[in-house]
Amino acid sequence: MNVVQAMLTGALIGGLYALMAAGLSVTWGVLRVINLAHFGLILIGAYLTFEVATSWRIDPMLTLVVSVPAMFLAGAAIQWLFDRLGLTEFNSLLVSFGLLIITIQLTGNIWSADFQRMSADVNPYATGSVAIGRLVFPVTTLVAFGLAALVVLAAHLVLRRTFVGRAMRAIAQDRAVAGAFGVDHRRLSVLLGGVVGATAALAGMVFALSNALTPETAYEWFGTVFAVVILGGIGEVVGTFAAGILVGVLSGVVSAVWSPATAPFVLFSAIILALLVRPQGLFGGAR
Repeated sequence: MNVVQAMLTGALIGGLYALMAAGLSVTWGVLRVINLAHFGLILIGAYLTFEVATSWRIDPMLTLVVSVPAMFLAGAAIQWLFDRLGLTEFNSLLVSFGLLIITIQLTGNIWSADFQRMSADVNPYATGSVAIGRLVFPVTTLVAFGLAALVVLAAHLVLRRTFVGRAMRAIAQDRAVAGAFGVDHRRLSVLLGGVVGATAALAGMVFALSNALTPETAYEWFGTVFAVVILGGIGEVVGTFAAGILVGVLSGVVSAVWSPATAPFVLFSAIILALLVRPQGLFGGAR
């Protein structure tokens, strides 16, 4: 029963990994930009949730009214900057890492480097749970999984069944040819950057519901989120969701059977073996 509980809880936590990774995967796959500043947007989204919920004494989920528009504008501005500078894929990695460091430093200056956590009277979700028989699921993991499923479904439908989505996929294949057919790649790039910023606000809100915040928390997300992006296939939102669940389940089972300290070693060993077999990712097509 402990293993079953660990598997199901890990799958739900994998929803948070997928929510964090979806935006990074799409910008990398469609725009050919490795946007490490995305982690900074998630961090700011989490701190905005903490600040607004604590100061205004409102439900943490209602803070999305503030954080989503703010992160949409920030994400659009970052993508506009990338386009303006004409950055290559590698240079975008360097520039966005610099932006991430600046964001972490500004976050520390504003909220300090101390641990910050919403109190129980402001955040009832932290202690809430849903019991199904002998299995117990924290409300925060259910929220993360539900939001990740909605975001991935919406992104998949937009990319596959709308003109805007087809235009974005055309940009990913060949920007020059897409432009020759009237696709304004700059406008679509900025729009996509804004949408990705909005998903960062969602991920930040979910993370703040169940975790204490420090500015350096953003560095802790690197390994797991990149593992989800690469395993899922770069630019494959459905694959990212599946990879998030897979990573969450593997981490949960290893933590229950052995120890939490062993989980990263087993996880990344499994990822290395998987990529040796399928370099394009378990759920990605050949490129």
